[in-house]
Amino acid sequence: MDIEVDQATAILRRTPGTLRALLAGLPDAWSRATEGSETWSAYDVVGHLLHGETTEWIPRLRIILEEGEARPFPTFNRTAMFEESQGKTLEQLLDAFAAARAANLTTLDGLRVTPDQLALKGTHPSLGPVTLGNLLATWAIHDLNHQGQIVEVLAQQYLDAVGPWKRYLGILNRPILTE
Repeated sequence: MDIEVDQATAILRRTPGTLRALLAGLPDAWSRATEGSETWSAYDVVGHLLHGETTEWIPRLRIILEEGEARPFPTFNRTAMFEESQGKTLEQLLDAFAAARAANLTTLDGLRVTPDQLALKGTHPSLGPVTLGNLLATWAIHDLNHQGQIVEVLAQQYLDAVGPWKRYLGILNRPILTE
């Protein structure tokens, strides 16, 4: 499927509500649990999504539209949430993410990105040339990737409790990736 702004935003608009439905009100034993060292909890993932929402997607989109490949994107600190989320509840992070996402989608709608603009290029600091279409597609799939990560970390908490049914639960049999 080729990238279309309306199709990408259909995913992006749903993420805050999906996360709220899945996570709001969960005990910390669920939301703060990880799959082991160097893995993230659901709480951490929401903090990461919030950080990206405020520093990555729209700023990079603007760089492509305004400066193209002349100015590389700033490096993204993918673990900034460990400091930025300190002292905040999961509900506060969910609220802040929903507000930031709504503002970003309003900005995106206002930019009226055309199909021709999806081919405009920018420069990622480690990947090199990328298009505006690549950026928008990645934004949507980044959401889905982290929703999957949240579901997986939650499922792992009952890895042993499911007993012999583990063999039928594919989510419990996938390798844990730390990158």
